[in-house]
Amino acid sequence: MHSLPIFVRLAGRPVILVGSGDTADAKRRLLERAGAQVVGEDAEAQLAIVDNDDSAVARLKARGILVNAVDRPDLCDFTLPAIVDRDPVLVAVGTGGASAGLAAALRQRLEAVLPTHLGDLARSLHKAREQLRLRWPDPTARRRAIGELIDDGFDSGTLNLTVAPAQAGAQMIPPSETRSHEESNLDPCLRRGDMVRVVVASPDPDELTVRTARLLGQADRIYHSAEIPPAILARARADAVRTIGPAPDQPEPGLTLILELADG
Repeated sequence: MHSLPIFVRLAGRPVILVGSGDTADAKRRLLERAGAQVVGEDAEAQLAIVDNDDSAVARLKARGILVNAVDRPDLCDFTLPAIVDRDPVLVAVGTGGASAGLAAALRQRLEAVLPTHLGDLARSLHKAREQLRLRWPDPTARRRAIGELIDDGFDSGTLNLTVAPAQAGAQMIPPSETRSHEESNLDPCLRRGDMVRVVVASPDPDELTVRTARLLGQADRIYHSAEIPPAILARARADAVRTIGPAPDQPEPGLTLILELADG
């Protein structure tokens, strides 16, 4: 990755803004939406946004301040993504400054796909977190159960339904409690302690099947052949353990994914 995406809490914190005109005004509005205190170049701050002033960029960098130089990605320490706001859910789309137009187009696509009540769902799940922890004490099982809820919602087109806090956890708990607390109400291939073998048809990550992409996002560890390209492994969870070589004979805790590349 050329950059590490992070979300910075700016409420009450000073951010330097240098510039004037429509572009600077737009940056000011964005900073104010995040609760930042917009200050001038001489103030003490850790972040700065500079519009059309290379000398100010140099001065601020000399002070150790991280700078976003508008429309000058070569001078940027950080870039500002296109944002889909479903408070408290935020989706950020960045291109590292390569194309603001592309980022904006992708944001518009996501605006059409992500339901307006997504933030309500997030708040409901947050309020039901203790109930979910009781049902799934194991963090991995809990993460998978929530992921399955979201997947089912997208697949069925019901993710835009507002869920009451008490129901957010209850809807995820199957009627029968015969399963152990370490198991989630998932497709059998995603239950705790399973191993799934997947043959990838192409080295192009854009040609991954929906199932394979979902498994990469769920896997706790991945055993793969040396031929699997890094671009495909990059689609997996960042904290998934990756090992080149054969998988052990016995399943390990969590979901183990075995990746192979098809011949020819």
